[in-house]
Order: sequence, then structure tokens, then C-alpha cells
Amino acid sequence: MTATMRYALPLVAGLLTTTAAAAQQAPLGPLVSAEELRSALGTVEVIDIRTEGYDQGHIDGAVSAPYPLFRGPEDNPGQVPSVEELNETLRQLGLVPDESVVIAYAGSDISDFGAAARVYWTLKSSGFEDISILNGGLAAWSEAGQDLSDASVDPEPTDPGIRWNDQWTATAEQVRGILDGEGEALLLDARPESFWNGEEAHPAAARPGTIPQSQYFEHSGWFSDGPAIIDAEAARRLAEEQDFTAAEAIISFCNTGHWAATNWFALSELAGIDNVKLYPESVVGWSNAGYDMVNVPGPIRTLWNQVKSVF
Repeated sequence: MTATMRYALPLVAGLLTTTAAAAQQAPLGPLVSAEELRSALGTVEVIDIRTEGYDQGHIDGAVSAPYPLFRGPEDNPGQVPSVEELNETLRQLGLVPDESVVIAYAGSDISDFGAAARVYWTLKSSGFEDISILNGGLAAWSEAGQDLSDASVDPEPTDPGIRWNDQWTATAEQVRGILDGEGEALLLDARPESFWNGEEAHPAAARPGTIPQSQYFEHSGWFSDGPAIIDAEAARRLAEEQDFTAAEAIISFCNTGHWAATNWFALSELAGIDNVKLYPESVVGWSNAGYDMVNVPGPIRTLWNQVKSVF
């Protein structure tokens, strides 16, 4: 072996090691599979947002971060906690914005994904840039044959120092402005049709119905096989089919900003549509503030769809 080769081999080995490390540290993207997360463990922070079940088994190293920590009071659960409250929550969870964070949830049903999407939205608005959701949650993790740990994790407190970025937040005043013609945006109701037309209502809402001038796209439309949300390519196709890509802006809402977070995540993070906002307090906050609500009875909607189909 020549001297040149002796020097070259360690150099190549070093380059390969550096390349592998860089690949491990590359952002995972908005969605991560169980296999991808398993490979990334040790380089990412995992938070388990389930309200129960953590002690019976969780992803190794995951910190318990129950969903209510990121929500408002019982009479207005969609309300965003204050920056001071969020900062304290993140401090106790041992998180800082420059870390990679993966959100794990139960994965029990389609609605369950909304919790992960709402936490994702909260973290992104708090300055976190490298965030992922474990697609399918703990159910997908177990189905993939991955192990669970019963060792609790006691994180070391940090100093997150977050600031709220309202780029992805819509307020009641902004929605009111849209209705008054002060701007243009598609008001998109993520609830099932029975809520949109006033047949059902959230217990905390002042009255049934929806925000005027809205249309609905149920959050379940982004799922094709159980509680795992569709991938980015499928989300882009669906967004184009629904004409969402043509909207100047989109404001996603539901009852309490839970299902609406799924629509926001699919449109903003998967489909890559700019200017998609979440109205966190949604119909509960809107109706309890005394703003106008409308009911769209099923027969009227059916007639309207028939008229639209003609033109």
C-alpha cells in the first residue's frame, strides 16, 4: 500500500462518517414513519401528547407532554395559552426551538391526528422549525413491530425564550374583516356537514351553525387508510381538485381549532399552499363572542349543489 493510499483511506472514512451524520441530522419533514423515527432516535426529541397510557409504554426517550398543555380552558379549549404559559410548558418539557421535535400521539382514530397537528401548529408558531408528526401515531409504531419503553423520562428544564409568530394565526377580528369585505379568504370549516348546517353543535358553543360565507371540507378527507394522513403528493392533488390552490388565503376553523388543525397541516405543510391560517378559537370562541352564525339546512345545500353543477 502506498503512502498516498494510507492517507486517503482515513480521509474517505472520515468523509463517509460526516456524510452519514449529516444525513441523520437532516430534517425529517412534516411526516415521519415509524421506521424513519426509529432510525432517528437519539438525534430528535420525541414528545408523547397522549393524556393517558404513557406509563404503560411509550417510545424510548419520549417525554410525556399531554395535549391539554397546549390548549385553553374548558369553556374555550381552542384558545391559545399565553406566550408566558407556553414558554413555561416548553421549559418544563426540556424543549428549545433549535431542536428537532417529533410529535407522537395515540393514533386511535382520524380525529386523534388533530391533536398532533394542533401541537405542531403551536410549536411552529413558537419558533420551532424542524418539527415532524409520527404518521399513524403509537398505533403505527406498534404495528411496525417497534418496542415500547416503560422508563419515564424526566427532562432537564431549558430556557426556550419563545416569541409567537402570528403568520399562521387568524383572529376573530380578521375573520370579521373578511366578512365585511376588507380582504379575501376562503373560510374553510373542517367539521362534518352536520355541524356546518347546524344539526349538531359543540357543547361549549353558544349556538349551532357556522361562520357566514364559509364552505366545508371535513378533516377526514385527508385520510385514506385508517388514522395515517395521506402523503404530500396526494395532499397536493386533492388540494388542486378542491380548488384550494386558487384561494388568495385560507382560514381553517372548526369547533375548537382541533379538526381545523388537520386541514391547516394538510394544506400548509403537505400541499405547500402559502397563506393558510388557523383560527384557533373557531366556532366556540366566535359564537360565544356574539358574532353572527348561520345554519345551512341539508335540503338547501343539496339544491345549491344542483344549481352549481348546472353552471
